[in-house]
Amino acid sequence: QVQLVESGGGLVQAGGSLRLSCTASGRTFSTLTMGWSRQAQGNAREFVGAIRWSGSQTVDADSVKGRVTVSRDNAKNTVYLFMNSLRPENTAVYSCAAAVTAWSPSVGSPEFFDYWGQGTEVTVSS
Repeated sequence: QVQLVESGGGLVQAGGSLRLSCTASGRTFSTLTMGWSRQAQGNAREFVGAIRWSGSQTVDADSVKGRVTVSRDNAKNTVYLFMNSLRPENTAVYSCAAAVTAWSPSVGSPEFFDYWGQGTEVTVSS
C-alpha cells in the first residue's frame, strides 16, 4: 500500500502560479512512477503530468504543456506540481498518484496508476 497526501492548493488569481506537493509513504518512494491528475466538477479525471522514478523523464498533458513542471525529491518522498499562467478553467481538485509499474507509453492515462491521494483543491479566480 502507498499513502499519498497532497498539500498546497488554494485560491489563486488568473495568471498566477502555484506549487502542489505530495508526500508518499508505505513503499520505497524511489521505485514509484508518480503522477498528477485533476478533476473539475462534473468532468472526468484528466491526466496532468508524470515523472519517472529517477526524475530523468517527465511527460505533460498537451492541455498544460509549457505551463506545468513535475519534479520529485526522492530524499523527501515528495513529488511536486508547479503550475504557472493559471486560468479559471484550471480550477479542479488535483490529485497525485503512484504506480508500481515502470515507465511506459501508457503513463499518460490515469488508469496507469495504482494509488491515489485525496486531492487538494485549486481555485483560479478571474
